[in-house]
Amino acid sequence: MNMESLERFASWRSTLTGSGAALAEDIPPPPGHWRLAAGGISLLVERRALWVGALLLLALLVASLAYLALGTGRLTPPAVWQALTGHGDPVAAFLVQELRLPRLVAAWLTGAAFALSGCLMQTLARNRLATPGIIGIDNGATAFAVASVVGLATSLAPPVMALVGGATAAAITFGLASGGDTRGYRFIVAGIGIGAVFGAVTQLLLSQVGIDSANAAYPWTVGTLNARSGDAVLVLAGGCAIGLPLAIMLARSLGNMRFSDAIAQGFGVTLKRRRIQVLTLAVLLTALAVAVAGPVGMVGLIGPEIARSLSSSRGVPLVASALAGALVMVLSDLVGRLLLAPIELPVGIVTAIVGGPWLLWILLRPSRSLV
Repeated sequence: MNMESLERFASWRSTLTGSGAALAEDIPPPPGHWRLAAGGISLLVERRALWVGALLLLALLVASLAYLALGTGRLTPPAVWQALTGHGDPVAAFLVQELRLPRLVAAWLTGAAFALSGCLMQTLARNRLATPGIIGIDNGATAFAVASVVGLATSLAPPVMALVGGATAAAITFGLASGGDTRGYRFIVAGIGIGAVFGAVTQLLLSQVGIDSANAAYPWTVGTLNARSGDAVLVLAGGCAIGLPLAIMLARSLGNMRFSDAIAQGFGVTLKRRRIQVLTLAVLLTALAVAVAGPVGMVGLIGPEIARSLSSSRGVPLVASALAGALVMVLSDLVGRLLLAPIELPVGIVTAIVGGPWLLWILLRPSRSLV
């Protein structure tokens, strides 16, 4: 939040406090906001955030239509619609409903979960590099998921084990970062080290099992939406349905946590409790997404960056990050299916190719605060 935003907020607040006898409906909303009132309930909506969300949603719908239409068997948009409604060519209906649509839903959910988790972690650490993949949560979840595949071989085990692995990696990282401190490069370095250790554990597990077990577990190490578990997708859908509203409920505290601890506490934020809540939510979303698609890197970095570049600096772009992450995942998986067709590139490789230069650009350009 810059000085101009603070001045405008102060002006609006002085208007509010100076009109004690006025009704809430008579008080003008702060600059850049709309007031939605119904039944005695008043809600402030930032105009730019609403437009950004609508733009990203429209782009996601267009990308989803292309995802359903393009591939080895290409369909026209009318044919896609007929297939979705159960009419038209039976082959097209099978192609869309049984093959592409479930994979598209998985791309929506995993992209949204990775990006929302990345936005939460970046805000918590006040560092744009503090994504789940970079601080080791992805690798921890992957190591435990791979262990469940090569050891237990049950469809419900990877989601549970990925959750345990993500929580373990997060706990160790925050423990090493000055007793739970989430700020500064000590936190990033600790996360990179923990991620490297869990990455080595994953490779060790793969090297000690037979070729069939290693092949079954290999997709978990690169990130792919092919042959995803339907049970894991359902669990992730439930996690997103609960996680996004919870993140929105924490939005005000997250906005205050971008400032120093003293300022955040002055705004009434209970820092220790809020940090635990944000960390728990980020680990849950990341682990469930890894349980579906494996460690798809860079989505947690690219999604929030896109949302932040489009949004204003007044708040934390949680919804925009989720939509941008879903868009990135859909487009990346579509490119992976089409680029070398009929050979398919795992989505994790595509996001790594795109995200690597993006990361270098973030590191080399002048630093910009999250506040």
